Amino acid sequence: MKSKRKYVLIISILLLIMSQSIFASGQKEAVQVEDNTKMEATAAEYHKIDAKTAKAAFDTQDDIVIVDVRTAAEFNAGYIAGAVNIPLDVIEKSVMEQYPNKEQKLYVYCRSGNRSSQAAKLLVKQGYTNVYDFGGINNWTYGVEK
Repeated sequence: MKSKRKYVLIISILLLIMSQSIFASGQKEAVQVEDNTKMEATAAEYHKIDAKTAKAAFDTQDDIVIVDVRTAAEFNAGYIAGAVNIPLDVIEKSVMEQYPNKEQKLYVYCRSGNRSSQAAKLLVKQGYTNVYDFGGINNWTYGVEK
């Protein structure tokens, strides 16, 4: 009986030690996740704005580049005055070549807002710090050029 008690006591102690080490390693992972979350929260982000806010900026600031990320055919059918056409599929390479200043104010739009969101994310990933996504030309009520 005594040997059986010893055996149970030893197993209990081992389980206690193992559970503490597992718990401690779990706490380390939680700290890492918390730290990663903090890093993501401070990472650069683009700004989602509406057409009215974009128009006000265009009317009062002259250091803005308006980037239309639609295809050339879509652009030629009508575009916002002053916009440059840099299609989404070439934006990563072309923007770097044309606008190497990572602090350049870049206002991006597309047809409906999907591609502009993708483009804004790519630009931020490249290190641009002043990226504004104002959605799609479908929501633009201030006229277009052809």
